[in-house]
Parts: sequence; structure tokens; C-alpha cells
Amino acid sequence: MTRRKTIKNEEDIDMEYVTLNNGVKMPVLGYGVYQVTKEECERCVLDALQVGYRSLDTAQSYFNEEQVGSAIQKSGIPREEIFLTTKVWVEHYGYEAAKSSVLESMRKLQTDYLDLVLLHQPFSDAYGAYRALEEFYDGGKIRAIGISNFYVDRMVDFAAFNRIKPAINQVEIHIFNQQKQMKEYADKYGIRLEAWAPFGEGRKGTFDNETVAAIGSKYGKTAAQVMLRWHIQRGIVVIPKSTHRKRMEENFHVFDFHLSEEDMDALAALDTASSSFFSHQDPAMVEWFVRMVEERKTKHDSSKEKKNW
Repeated sequence: MTRRKTIKNEEDIDMEYVTLNNGVKMPVLGYGVYQVTKEECERCVLDALQVGYRSLDTAQSYFNEEQVGSAIQKSGIPREEIFLTTKVWVEHYGYEAAKSSVLESMRKLQTDYLDLVLLHQPFSDAYGAYRALEEFYDGGKIRAIGISNFYVDRMVDFAAFNRIKPAINQVEIHIFNQQKQMKEYADKYGIRLEAWAPFGEGRKGTFDNETVAAIGSKYGKTAAQVMLRWHIQRGIVVIPKSTHRKRMEENFHVFDFHLSEEDMDALAALDTASSSFFSHQDPAMVEWFVRMVEERKTKHDSSKEKKNW
């Protein structure tokens, strides 16, 4: 992992970077806009960029790509200084549909290239969609490609049977669902894991956990900062989301301390290897996604609904 200075007002912050399997460097800490409404998104992204974040994570299904693009333009920060990620939604799978959707995402985000594009779900014609991403990658329109919500078996499948190995697998990872087997295989195949729920959304008491609190008191850090630092020291990219600037700042200040091996072991012992959300391997959930996609074809923006995609 490498360090590079990023400027927050007049303060130098040492951001840590990971190197993906194709040599592209990515900030280990980014700002995610999942469940950030259109009304709030532009302001939130501008706040995040002013705090010092230089990695932004959005998706076609978040319905806020336009607001992210607008914020980047208004920020005055050169495009090449921002690592921009979006995701292809399952209704746009298949080669042609995925190609069209990526071009539309670029239009909404007001950019002629993307740093990272992921397949958002492991369903439908994922192989056809991935071929479209490979083509964009070959043409220099996407700097890195990957997957999201792929369980370890599908991740290995994609790594073994595609021309270009996924650079990222973005999945649910937090102190109660540490994805230890997935991390083992991701390391084996050179795939970087990224946590879309680094705090588990606070479910099952992640913020109130006694072990986390005790470790935080040793370093003068909050529960959120301890959990983010734990992810980072595992080599996992994190994209916490908050609509409050003070929390954005809190989440950003995780590069000035280092958890001891003893503390890392104590946090590792909290793993229950169970999801706080749902399983993408549950056939009933797959059927739910099918119904949802069909319903989405006839409905307009549902960005204000709370979902766990």
C-alpha cells in the first residue's frame, strides 16, 4: 500500500492507495453515494471533495449519477485527480445493453472515461455484460473493471473464465461478516475486495460493540474510525457514506494511527460469518430481483426508497 498527499483546506492528509491487478492505483478510502437522494447528492459530493475524498462510488441504480457529475464539475478539481466508480445494473446486462448503459453513465457523469466499472449483481447475462466492459477497457474508456456482490464461487468463476480478471469485488464486509474465505481466494487470484457496508449499517450493534469501543479508547478514536482502520489494514477498500459533513471528516481521519496485531486479532474474533442483509445465493431473493427489474421497466425513479442492493 502506498501513500500520497491529498489537500483538505490547508491540511496535508496522507491518503493510502492500493494497486489493482492491472497497476492502476486506487484510494483505499472513498465516498459512497448509495441511498443519497438526488436532492442531497450534489451537496454531499461537494462536501466530500472539500473534506479531501478523491474516490467516489455511485451506480446506475442509485439514480444520482447526474448529481455526482455535476458536483465534480462544480468542484474545480481536475478530473484526473478523482477516482470515479459506477456500476452496471442487472437490467442492463448483455453485451449491447451494457455498452449502451455505460455510455449513458459517462454522459450523466460528464466524463469521457471511468476509473472503475463493476457489474452490480451476479445474475442474468453477466458474461455478455462483462465482455462489454472488457471492450471499453481495451479502448481506454475504463481504467479497471470488476464485479460486485459475487460470492466466492462466482468470483473464482469470473477470474478463471474471463479474458480480463476482475480488479475488484465489492461485497458486504464488516466486523460481523468478515468474508475470510473470500479474502483468501481474492488474494489468490489478485482481486481486491471492497466493502460496501464497512459498518454493517450499524446493524447488530456494530457502533456499540464493547471490543470496538475499548480499542477506540486506546487510540482516542471513534468506533467508525476503528472499523475503517481495521478494513484498511486488511487491505480492503472502503466507501463509507454519510450525508453529514462532520461524519465525513471523522471517517476521513483514519490515517494517523495503526491498530496493533493484538487489536486486529480481537476484531477478527468478532466474526460470525453471517450477512446483516440477505444472500444473493437465496433463490427467493433471485426471484425478487427478477420481479423488481420487471417492475422497474414500467415505473419511474425510485431513488427515495430504502433498498439493500
